[in-house]
Amino acid sequence: MTDDRSRRPRLRFATEVLVLQLAVVVAVVALTSAVFVRIEVTRLERAAEGTALAIAQSVAGQSDVRARVARLSVDGTDLDRATLARGPVQRAAVAAQRQTGALFVVVTDDRGIRLAHPDADRIGEMVSTSPEAALQGRETVSWARGTLGESARAKVPVFAPAAGGTDASRASRQSRVVGEVSVGFTRARVYDTLVEDSLPVLGAGLAAVLLALVASVLIRRRLVRLTLGLQPEELVTLVQNQQAVLGGVGEGVIAIAPSGVVTVCNPEAVRLLGLSDPVGHPVASLDLPSALRSMVDRSSPAPASATVVAGHRVLLVDVRTVTRDGRDLGRVAVLRDRTDVEALTRRLDAVGAMSTALRAQRHEFANRLHAISGLLDIGETARARAYLADVQERGPLRYPVQHADRLTEPYLQAFLGAKGVEAAERGVLLRIGAETLVQGTISDPGDVTTVLGNLVDNAVVAALGGDERSRDGGSPWVEVEVLDDGSTLHLSVMDSGPGVPADAEDSLFARDTDTLASPPDVERVHGLGIGLPLSREIARRHGGDVWLASPGGDDHGAVFCARLEGVVS
Repeated sequence: MTDDRSRRPRLRFATEVLVLQLAVVVAVVALTSAVFVRIEVTRLERAAEGTALAIAQSVAGQSDVRARVARLSVDGTDLDRATLARGPVQRAAVAAQRQTGALFVVVTDDRGIRLAHPDADRIGEMVSTSPEAALQGRETVSWARGTLGESARAKVPVFAPAAGGTDASRASRQSRVVGEVSVGFTRARVYDTLVEDSLPVLGAGLAAVLLALVASVLIRRRLVRLTLGLQPEELVTLVQNQQAVLGGVGEGVIAIAPSGVVTVCNPEAVRLLGLSDPVGHPVASLDLPSALRSMVDRSSPAPASATVVAGHRVLLVDVRTVTRDGRDLGRVAVLRDRTDVEALTRRLDAVGAMSTALRAQRHEFANRLHAISGLLDIGETARARAYLADVQERGPLRYPVQHADRLTEPYLQAFLGAKGVEAAERGVLLRIGAETLVQGTISDPGDVTTVLGNLVDNAVVAALGGDERSRDGGSPWVEVEVLDDGSTLHLSVMDSGPGVPADAEDSLFARDTDTLASPPDVERVHGLGIGLPLSREIARRHGGDVWLASPGGDDHGAVFCARLEGVVS
């Protein structure tokens, strides 16, 4: 059987907070009010006791009362109730009671027999409460219940009046207790001002509860707005899922609030951007690429995606604006490392160019072998030898590369031959420099052709940028020099372009580069803005480097050099 309580809808967390706050405020107000009432009751009781004591002292101090009580306090004397009811003691007690509003004013003799009482029928009777303390000469105050009900009462001894004789005899007679006076105030009379005194406290308490209600409602609304209406268990699940997702994905994620403060940055984003504890800091204060900073800027529209160069990394960035229930929650940028993909792409381009060149060489070799075989078949041995000598001198295939015979290493020869074909199609002459000498064999053609291909491609772009300002008045050109030293390979690429401006030298390998989605500015950056960082990264992996040897001269443009170790065998 299903428990009915399990089917009851549970209060939302914000409502629970509201109810809890109100309960706490009401409890505090009730507690403070109870404390105030208790303190006030105690004060009123002490005040009533003090008032009763003062009245009793006043009555007991009247000379006629003292004298009359002293005459009536005779052992064994029978008291006439009717006479006492009309006597001066009764009149004095009734007058004091009426003037002060006391419940009773009672006067007794030295035995505790009533000489005056509000109820005349009780005159001559023994008092209901013990008069022993007062008859012993002590003043007492207490709360007790008598014939007229519970009251705050005071008992004061009545001393015999002074008479003639010596001072010693008068003092002895005056210290003799001849009776006592009891004065009482009913509890209702004592507490008649309690309600009136408590009204300001009750008003303040109600005002406090009302203010607490208003504050609780405002806090509840803010809590709902801050938590987007989610419950605590939903927030816990959300945090768990967020940590699982952000920590488990291979992409970097960085979230920026509408205020421009970074709210989320997973470890992968920290690694890709080289940041240190960016959460909680304004995005403007972080060392981010200018392109990425502009993409997450609230004043600019968020592009769907763009490629950004951050240091030596190439990042594909997707920026999206996040909303919930029509409320703008900021922007989220997803970063994917495309460095390896770009490097592989360029390597594939280099390998493809080299494969095309090798395929052309193979076809040319096959044709020339057929020619040699035909000459030998017909007995033209001398002509076959002359043909072989010409092939040995000119190379296996004639590429549009000036001084191609200076380079005999097969990989580099084929690769630069293919690059020469591409450059020639764009109107740029590729030539081999006079210092070129490679005696070994390339053992890592992939990285070597990637670095060399990037430098040549950038040089071709730069040479085209300086076409109208050609240094020698001819067509644009690119010169490559390759030199091996043991297992180390040295590369130098020079072009006929306008060179690199002095204020742009620092931006060649810097991370603050425009997105690749924008057109390359060859006047400001040599190349496309990505090949140089990648080439430097590959060279440094081989213990070498890529650097700008010369920004330009009178007869040439920029000169880039590279050193790769352990790539020649």
